[in-house]
Amino acid sequence: MAMWDGKYSSDEYVFGTKPNDFLESVSSKLAPNSSVLSLGEGEGRNAVFLAKLGHDVLGVDASAVGLEKAQKLAREHGTEIDTKVADLESFDMEVSKWDGVVSIFCHMPSELRKEVYKKIVGGLKPGGILILEAYTPKQLEYKTGGPPVADMMPTLDLLKVELDGLYFEIGEEKERDVVEGRLHTGKAHVVQVVARK
Repeated sequence: MAMWDGKYSSDEYVFGTKPNDFLESVSSKLAPNSSVLSLGEGEGRNAVFLAKLGHDVLGVDASAVGLEKAQKLAREHGTEIDTKVADLESFDMEVSKWDGVVSIFCHMPSELRKEVYKKIVGGLKPGGILILEAYTPKQLEYKTGGPPVADMMPTLDLLKVELDGLYFEIGEEKERDVVEGRLHTGKAHVVQVVARK
């Protein structure tokens, strides 16, 4: 995707190299040596973090430039990740394949999001978990990151409908400080979810 290739084209990691702190705080919920799919992985910060914990990680993103940087980051950290350049609309998650799916600030138009979330529910193994953080539509008031369109940002109530088939262990909308590189910095309004199949 040309827009993201452009954002990722410099040497800078525009969302930083540290993992998302919500992901870091709940990562112990993943069973040891899990097979994890990370959606919208970008430059690799979350996939590399999970790989260093011993998980087998596939990072999927539409940007080849971002995923090249993800592989570079993995090498710098002495670990390995798998990456695949793919559009989430056509990406085959397979059925009952993943112990965990991670979606960190992976925003999509609502119609596509519904389809992708159906694939997530189907793609998780029984007992598998989804770890998700996203901006809510209220984020438009904050202007500290995220898409400029409310349709691309879910509420907790929407997620409970769109992720039917998963049990929500954590589900919360909140205001919090997000400091992740220069593109996500400042007070923000997010929804955080850990949901199990």
